Amino acid sequence: MQCGVGHLPGGCQKTMWLHCTLILCLFSGWIVGYKQGDNVTLYVNKVGPYHNPQETYHYYTLPVCSPEKVHHKSLSLGEVLDGDRMAESLYHIRFRENVEKKTLCQLTLSEKQVDQLREAIEELYYFEFVLDDIPIWGFVGYIEESGFLPHSHKVGLWTHLDFNIEYNGNSVIFANVSVKDVKPVPLEEGAGAAVGGVGLGGGSLTVTHTYSVRWFESPLPHARRAERLRDYSFFPKTLEIHWLSIINSLVLVVLLLGFVIIILMRVLKNDFARYNVEGGWL
Repeated sequence: MQCGVGHLPGGCQKTMWLHCTLILCLFSGWIVGYKQGDNVTLYVNKVGPYHNPQETYHYYTLPVCSPEKVHHKSLSLGEVLDGDRMAESLYHIRFRENVEKKTLCQLTLSEKQVDQLREAIEELYYFEFVLDDIPIWGFVGYIEESGFLPHSHKVGLWTHLDFNIEYNGNSVIFANVSVKDVKPVPLEEGAGAAVGGVGLGGGSLTVTHTYSVRWFESPLPHARRAERLRDYSFFPKTLEIHWLSIINSLVLVVLLLGFVIIILMRVLKNDFARYNVEGGWL
C-alpha cells in the first residue's frame, strides 16, 4: 500500500499518527508515572572535590555501602560526556512511602579505608546521586575547625542521610538530601573509644549507615520541574562564572586561529602563484 500526499488510507493515517507520537515523545521527554508503592530507583553516580567539579570518580571508589555485584545504568552520550558513572544502589525508595531511619549496611573499615575517607572529607568531597533523572548532591563528611591555641581539627563522616522528595500526582518533581538532624561520626586518627554507631579497635572501625525518606506534595507540574532544578544550586556561582570565562576564551582562541589560517592560506596561495609564473608553468 502506498501513501500519497492527498487522501490517506486508514493504515497510512495510523502510521503517520504513530510517527508524530514518537516525535513528540522524543522532543518533550518521557514522563515516568508511578503508583503509590512503586519502586523509584536511586542511582549512585560520582564523587569529587567540591571546588573542582571536573575531577570526579565513581562513587564506589570510596569505602561505602555497595551491592555484592554492581549493575551500571546504560548512559546516553550526554551523560557519558558529563562524566556520569551511574550504578544501582542499596537504597530502597518507594513512591510516596516514608521511611524512618532504615539501616543501609554495616561496614568494618580498615585503617587504610578510614584514612581514605578522612582524605576525601578534608578535600571537601561531595557525592552525586540520581533519582528519576534528578541530581542529588551532598557532602561525604564534615570538617570542624575551632580555636587558635590550642587548635582543634575534627573530621566527621555522615552516616545518615535524609532524602526529601517532592511529588505532584504520579510524578517526581524534585529531590535533595539533608543531614541537619544527625551528627557526623568522628574519624579520629589512631585508636579511640567507641561512639554512637561506631566501634573502634584492632585498627578497624565499624560504621552503620542509615537513611530516611520523606515525601512532600508539590504544586509544581512535571512540565515545569526543570524550573525547580534551575533555581536550586549546589555549586557556588563563581564556578558557573569560571566556566563562562573558559568558554569565552575558547571561542576567542578559535576565532583567532581561524583568522591566522585564512591569512596563511592567502599568503601561500600568492607564493604558489608567483612560483608558477617564475617557473614558466603559467
